[in-house]
Amino acid sequence: MNDRAPAPGGLALIEALVNTLDIGSGADSLDTPESRERFTLTAQDVPGARVLREALREACLAHAGHGTSTALDALLAEAPLRVTVSPSGEAALRPSGPPTLLARVAEAVATAAADGTWLRLKACAAEDCRWAYYDRSPAARGRWCSMAVCGARTKMRTYRRRRTASP
Repeated sequence: MNDRAPAPGGLALIEALVNTLDIGSGADSLDTPESRERFTLTAQDVPGARVLREALREACLAHAGHGTSTALDALLAEAPLRVTVSPSGEAALRPSGPPTLLARVAEAVATAAADGTWLRLKACAAEDCRWAYYDRSPAARGRWCSMAVCGARTKMRTYRRRRTASP
């Protein structure tokens, strides 16, 4: 659905994970071996990845002003991370142990929160879409993953509703 460029840095991982479910059709690409391989998941990891995906979608919806997010906090608290310091003195969070999907997502969230990009990862306002996208608008007020598709549909529905409501 999204006709935008991918999110920057580690947010691209989160955007891609959230967008593994097409809400309109119900198709879940985590059911495919190719998608599981992309996220380094086994078939046994998929239920947990789905829970993580929906917690991330809830956070992206909250970024767009649609509700609140609580589930992600509890999930990220379980992420095995450690602080590392480079030879030049830069500090960063890194997975401690194998880089699980949860650890990679937690690292991406922490990095994006630190550089101010986390709140720009949003979910489309269209209820039949909810696709994740990175809001590059100057004021960070984007509402739809695609103005040409979801934005146009929403505006047309509003227009029709007003026309049928007026005498």
